[in-house]
Amino acid sequence: MIRALTTSATGLEAQQANIERISNDLANVNTDGYKRSRTEFHDLMYETTKEPGGSLGAGTQSPVGIQNGLGVKVGTSHKIFEQGPAKMTYHPYDLMIEGRGFFPVQLPNGEIAYTRNGAFHIDAQGRLQTAQGAQLIPQTVLPSNALNVTVGGNGEVKAALPNQGEVIIAQIQLITFPNEQGLMAQGDGLYKATLASGAPVQGIPGENGLGSIQQGAVEGSNVNVANSMVDMIATQRAYEMGTKVMGVADQMWGATANIK
Repeated sequence: MIRALTTSATGLEAQQANIERISNDLANVNTDGYKRSRTEFHDLMYETTKEPGGSLGAGTQSPVGIQNGLGVKVGTSHKIFEQGPAKMTYHPYDLMIEGRGFFPVQLPNGEIAYTRNGAFHIDAQGRLQTAQGAQLIPQTVLPSNALNVTVGGNGEVKAALPNQGEVIIAQIQLITFPNEQGLMAQGDGLYKATLASGAPVQGIPGENGLGSIQQGAVEGSNVNVANSMVDMIATQRAYEMGTKVMGVADQMWGATANIK
């Protein structure tokens, strides 16, 4: 009975972690560039009473064994980097990546991070940056007298300048990683490279498998509300079943303790 209590307790902890992941996804259903998470579970170690293939005597072997599982644990929780829906804003500094890639930005503390949220703004010097002050790199500076700023699918930033006509003033570049799921989320829609993600690979939008740039739009959250609600119901039922197992185990233990 004690083992049933501890085993079901591991199930409750795992389902609690799952419901916390779902709640975070649903809380960010309207967060631009947000990527939903996935939780994977692994079974814990087993107590082996009899090994499969063990000797039964007289030169015979057991075709099966006896193993008792000790519960479950959260194996991993990682981001799913599938494309989110396009949200048209028609703002000239809103940029969406259609396909693979991240915008590289430099944080105010000098560190480099990566984001899918292309809702950019300009500061007093005309530099493109996020709402948190992270500057797009390579640094993109728009002249104060620039008119009709356009960003092409290949990342070329063009603007009309007085007495010069339309000129190319910057080239936006994107970053990919060998293993996107190895990135570490930092909040504010930012990710940092890790040993698991591999080294960042820089390239021109639209080339070598990189996505293209869509001006006047941002990428919405890729959270599917209907799927998340179904997951939440299934997780709730799994949690309830775990509590029932604990209740039954407690009753059996109580009945045993009350034997006279």
